[in-house]
Amino acid sequence: MSAYDDILGSLDLDQLAARVGARPEEVRSAAQSVLPALLGGMRANAQDPAGEESLGRALSSHRDDILDGGVDVARVDTTDGAAIASHIFGAEQDRVVQRLGSQTGAGQDLVRKLIPILAPIVMSYVANRYLGGAGRPDAGGAQQAQAPGGRLGDLLGQVLGGAGGPGGAGSILTEVLGGLLGGGRR
Repeated sequence: MSAYDDILGSLDLDQLAARVGARPEEVRSAAQSVLPALLGGMRANAQDPAGEESLGRALSSHRDDILDGGVDVARVDTTDGAAIASHIFGAEQDRVVQRLGSQTGAGQDLVRKLIPILAPIVMSYVANRYLGGAGRPDAGGAQQAQAPGGRLGDLLGQVLGGAGGPGGAGSILTEVLGGLLGGGRR
């Protein structure tokens, strides 16, 4: 099962749809593009050593239980999500929102509402998968995200499965993120 499937499977689409004022099928379609864009943006940032280090610190603070037993959207901190998205997309966030909104047919407004909800969920997913789960700090109190024998960017590449994913996510990553995002934003 892919990261997209894992994360989408943990979401109550009806609850999420009610929160953003959209139909569940619209939310699913938009989320299938937003999720790989967030993961791809994380990967783009991790390609630079400073960005990788910063992302590792951020992941260490997002090891939590938000995904356990399915996501309760009411528990998601959208202020944190907006900050995460700002770090991931930087000055290109509006262009990413425009492109995702037009390519998915979901519209910019829905994409803009979903990003700060999905960003902390993505961070938690990656942190828990690669840092060992919630509530497990290392002996020093903060663990850097590190691939077993590799870089965080390589791990994110594995999560992305190249640049694929459902719903045309590969083309979105190539077209949107390829030209817009550089490494080391944080």
